[in-house]
Amino acid sequence: MHLTSEKIYSILIHMKNNILLVEDDQMIASGLIYAFEQEGYSVRHCSSVTEALHVVSAKNFDLAILDMQLGDGTGSDVQKALIHTKTAVIFLTVIDDEGNIVRALESGAADYVTKPFRLRELLARIKRTLTNPDGSGTSRLRLGAVNIDTAAGKAYLGEELLDLTTLEYRLLLTFATNKGQLLSRVQILEHIWDSSGHYVEDNTLTVYIKRLREKLGDSVLIETVRGVGYRAN
Repeated sequence: MHLTSEKIYSILIHMKNNILLVEDDQMIASGLIYAFEQEGYSVRHCSSVTEALHVVSAKNFDLAILDMQLGDGTGSDVQKALIHTKTAVIFLTVIDDEGNIVRALESGAADYVTKPFRLRELLARIKRTLTNPDGSGTSRLRLGAVNIDTAAGKAYLGEELLDLTTLEYRLLLTFATNKGQLLSRVQILEHIWDSSGHYVEDNTLTVYIKRLREKLGDSVLIETVRGVGYRAN
């Protein structure tokens, strides 16, 4: 498969997670928008329930971060408009009442964060929610421009299904679940078994790394760290 740099860039742009931020404090909103964009997210900011309802009627989002108290209503009003979509919801609010927290979570919210909050913690919660939106166990992973559906055991580049063998898929999955981490050859081999349950030999790993690189092209960077192992992003 030959992939031009233009095609890879196009795929990466379209795979950005779309976040709806509903926050009427402009200082908080500005800081969050900057932080989210630095993390590679695409952000749409609304400062009122009315504006948010108009936006969600025309656009789909992966995640909505909702202030609970707004000038013309509550974050719950926006959540109700999202109830039949696949949009995950995180409430970000000064309301630290246990009853409100319980009701929000029981209504289907993925998380509830109170102000003041730590930015790195919020970003970690966002990442967890986007990776595991329904709390049922990770079913979608991304590595570079590749989207992996672990429930179906399939990997896609954009809309294209990648033709991977069982071992190639397991190798890709190992890299995706350890994205950016340096893995020794031994660590990788511990995760890879052939279809008969036989352990994969060390010299065979080199062959599968080569084949996987050929099939992924420039969509995933698999870096060789001489004498140690591999790192993928």
